[in-house]
Amino acid sequence: MKSLTLSDIEDIRAYERHRDDYRREVIALKKVRRVAVGPILTLLFENRETIRFQIQEMARAEKLFSDEAIEVELGIYNPLIPSKNQLSATLFLELTSKDQLVEWLPKLVGIEDSLELKINGLAEGIVAFCEESHKEQLTRNEMTASVHYIRFDLNDEQAEALKANGGSIRSTHFRYDYEAELTFDTIGSLAKDWI
Repeated sequence: MKSLTLSDIEDIRAYERHRDDYRREVIALKKVRRVAVGPILTLLFENRETIRFQIQEMARAEKLFSDEAIEVELGIYNPLIPSKNQLSATLFLELTSKDQLVEWLPKLVGIEDSLELKINGLAEGIVAFCEESHKEQLTRNEMTASVHYIRFDLNDEQAEALKANGGSIRSTHFRYDYEAELTFDTIGSLAKDWI
């Protein structure tokens, strides 16, 4: 998928005219791309449209009017757009109270390195990875962050097998061992990113 450019981001007045309709479309898109892995971990598989929406909403909320300010956001979010045969996801730890944060964030250090894409019919799983710059910013030895950005790199054979046979996402973290099947609706949406 190609990166977003300044011309892909509407100014706030133009965006506001159709925001409600666009928001409904992106919410529907995200619904099929959201995968719960156990009770508190959710993956949202990103693509060009989900990232465009994120930047539009950031510009709206923070009243970013200048090209320079939008360029900063493009620099931050464009790396989350997947390449061919790649899955890019935002990992959310869905912790809604201070007590949950205090309990789980220290327990789940390393969770971002514990996710594996298992493809039906293939023996080897594909382990998620984070960019080093992300790890330096968000990961500490004593506590993890509640949001991480991860990727899965597939080769052509793995991508075709995932589309044909399905698969699942598994957390192999010693304190959080859960697995979730990927629906064929989800896989179909992910595969469209590779065209």
